[in-house]
Amino acid sequence: MNRYIEKDGRVFYLVDGDPILGRGSFRANHPGQLADPHGLRVLDASRLQAVSLDSTLQQALDEGRLTVVNVSRPNWERMLEPPKTGKKRVNLLAVGDVGSTLLTGLKLLGGDVIESIGICDVSEKTVARWEFEMGQVSLPWEYGAFPEVEAVPTERLFDCDVLIFAVSKSIPPVGSNVQDVRMAQFESNAAIVRHYARMARENQFRGLWAEVSDPVDPLAKTAYLESNRDENGNWDGLGLLPEQVQGFGLGVMNARAAYYAKRDARLASFLTDGRSFGPHGTGLWIANSLSDYDEELSRELTEKTVTANLRMRELGFKPYVAPALSSGALSLLLTLRGEWHCGSVFLDGVYMGCKNRLTPAGIETELLPSIPDALFAHIEDAAHHLKEII
Repeated sequence: MNRYIEKDGRVFYLVDGDPILGRGSFRANHPGQLADPHGLRVLDASRLQAVSLDSTLQQALDEGRLTVVNVSRPNWERMLEPPKTGKKRVNLLAVGDVGSTLLTGLKLLGGDVIESIGICDVSEKTVARWEFEMGQVSLPWEYGAFPEVEAVPTERLFDCDVLIFAVSKSIPPVGSNVQDVRMAQFESNAAIVRHYARMARENQFRGLWAEVSDPVDPLAKTAYLESNRDENGNWDGLGLLPEQVQGFGLGVMNARAAYYAKRDARLASFLTDGRSFGPHGTGLWIANSLSDYDEELSRELTEKTVTANLRMRELGFKPYVAPALSSGALSLLLTLRGEWHCGSVFLDGVYMGCKNRLTPAGIETELLPSIPDALFAHIEDAAHHLKEII
């Protein structure tokens, strides 16, 4: 087999890897990623080996046309299909507190990339309410400026380019003693994800599954894994590709870190040189600065960020507005526009939160020149934590 394929102006470099936990495909931005495509080192140029490329591969890499493809996966040829262009049809499952807030953001801000928004919920009255409300949100005389919102029945849920999964069965009430609110939701929400992941498989869904429900990152992996099991529970790889699922939880953690950094001069370096890595919750790590990394300042900023939702609960309110907008609507729109954002993509066998963007050549993760050893150790710890969950 040739090591690469040229097709439709793109170049696909073929690699081997674990058929389940290896990455499916991604846009390469460093030669070393062709030799070490699946692990966390793809985030750090200083940890990648020097690899010499021929002129075809080097030019494709320089022009953003080089896609790495894991040929150990069943149906790997699917990854050679050209991406769909133009505005996207988006369907939103569940229009509760998070879903309705997210919907409002997409309606007001998404006219450039969203064709229409379908909404689906177990409550027909809730769907009717939000179809009615959103239908009356309009600019005067520019009645087509915002995407239309319509009710979508369950059987048409996967008739879309993007499915936003915002279902949450069990949210601990305000005033409860639950410390890890997100993980308390995992088992009940995972059962729902399994059901819809099998529906995605049955419908041969080719779009993006945007996971918003908590805990975001383990549920993203649940959706990926369960969609690839047959009726007997055996893995066959015929469901969602790992890159078809993304987790949208890191956006609000990054925004919360910025909130605290704006209010404390000691933490202000985050605003110009900081980064967020890992899951939406336990395992998250906020780096105060990449060029002047400080372990203790980073630990303090991480603690503030991870517990910000508890501060809102102490005020007597559920912390859903900022997540629905920063992690949900805003991050989704950045994704659809092909712009950099904070979110979780499949890496090292888990859905790892990092700076990334969706390009015509696949998902591209930010390549940093050099990640300090202490910071890289926290990223590895985050991956280990996620592997222990699922």
